[in-house]
Amino acid sequence: MNLIIKPFFSKKSSIIQEKNKCYTFLIRLNSNKIELKKEFYEMFGITVKNIRTMIYYKKNKSKYTKKGLIQGKSKTFKKVIIQLNDNESIDLLYQKNNSKNLNK
Repeated sequence: MNLIIKPFFSKKSSIIQEKNKCYTFLIRLNSNKIELKKEFYEMFGITVKNIRTMIYYKKNKSKYTKKGLIQGKSKTFKKVIIQLNDNESIDLLYQKNNSKNLNK
């Protein structure tokens, strides 16, 4: 089973990537750090120096439209920030174009 869903791109994650060689991914909720280290080694052939995980819980959302107030909730997701050794890197643009192996 594939634990990594997709790379996570934002302004903050790109700044962290340039400074500290840290990459951000969205992962499955039931995954842990030990399984993730093995998964990154199998998928990309890299050794992970440090792993930080965080869970973002559901939030109430509302917006005003022509039909009135619409309310809902956002999804719960889990994010991981991995730090690599100094001599290793991941080509995320290549993985983004060939994301068949990430979305299985």
